[in-house]
Amino acid sequence: MIKILIADDHAIVRGGLKQIIATTTDIVVAGEAAQGSEVVDKLRTCHVDLLLLDMTMPGISGVDLIRRVRADLPALPVLVLSIHNEAQVVSRALRAGATGYVTKDSDPEVLLAAIRKLAAGGRFIDPKLVDAIIFETHSGDAPPHDILSDREFQVLQMLAVGKSINDIADTFSLSAKTISTHKMRLMQKLGLSNNAELIRYAIRHGLAAE
Repeated sequence: MIKILIADDHAIVRGGLKQIIATTTDIVVAGEAAQGSEVVDKLRTCHVDLLLLDMTMPGISGVDLIRRVRADLPALPVLVLSIHNEAQVVSRALRAGATGYVTKDSDPEVLLAAIRKLAAGGRFIDPKLVDAIIFETHSGDAPPHDILSDREFQVLQMLAVGKSINDIADTFSLSAKTISTHKMRLMQKLGLSNNAELIRYAIRHGLAAE
């Protein structure tokens, strides 16, 4: 039996995932978490064979959370389930230590196949993302935002969908001053001078999906 921990801050999403898992005879939901710190705590007290992880949750999340899990439990498979399908986001997750990546608009059969493959020691990338990852990896013309740190990249994404500095600070449990510094640095690196240019940049590069 494959025991999984579902980590997503939306109760409806967790409920839907549990319904999908309930259709199987070889996978069981051993626990749930709605924020990053809860994921870390649950993994310390609950034995699971796989972590099914949303990329964006309150507190520690995304690549930071993947790295934290990888440091604590290096052998635990981490399957990212995210709305983000941009090659840059997927690549960052994989580099941080995720062993699989599936988008939330995938068929349930794709998700179940990914869980089984990771639990067996393999890796899995959503078939719809493979071409984008391959071409992004082999392209010599990398986008400017490739030079951003992981936190700067996360701030860019959240600013692009209209989140305020305070909203982002609350999400990452950081000060507004720290987020403002990240914003200043990412705008300098990308050569942007105002919010309008930042939003146009994000839309042009497909980064404005929440």
